[in-house]
Amino acid sequence: MLRIASKAFEKVKQHGEQTYPNECCGVLLGSTTLTMNAVKAAVCCRNTKSERTRYEIDPRELVRIQRDARENGQEIVGFYHSHPDHPATWSQTDLQEAHWIGCSYVIVSVPEGVSAEVRSFRLRGKVEEDKRFEEEEMEVVDE
Repeated sequence: MLRIASKAFEKVKQHGEQTYPNECCGVLLGSTTLTMNAVKAAVCCRNTKSERTRYEIDPRELVRIQRDARENGQEIVGFYHSHPDHPATWSQTDLQEAHWIGCSYVIVSVPEGVSAEVRSFRLRGKVEEDKRFEEEEMEVVDE
């Protein structure tokens, strides 16, 4: 399950609208257990890919976010990106480029520049060769 604070949820949706028609991307911070990722904050990142329908977070930015999160008693529990004019479901490229097993990968559909469906997929497996996405329930909570 993914439990996400309403402010973080809204930030993800707004980021998708702001970057339309390109994909947005970012990091989800909070805490994790075996059964739940709890998101307290979303951090908007710069998409370093020039293709409209791809995303990548600069590794240096990711290291900085991870360090800052640890200093605040949080950890990276997931990532998000948008699918402009496409459904909120993962693609083969999304799976190939996902490497943080146990993390939630949130996708927001942004048809015609307006955020719509938001879905979350947990990356499961033990090693790169058996990784897979499993859709997870998402609960938006006021905090």
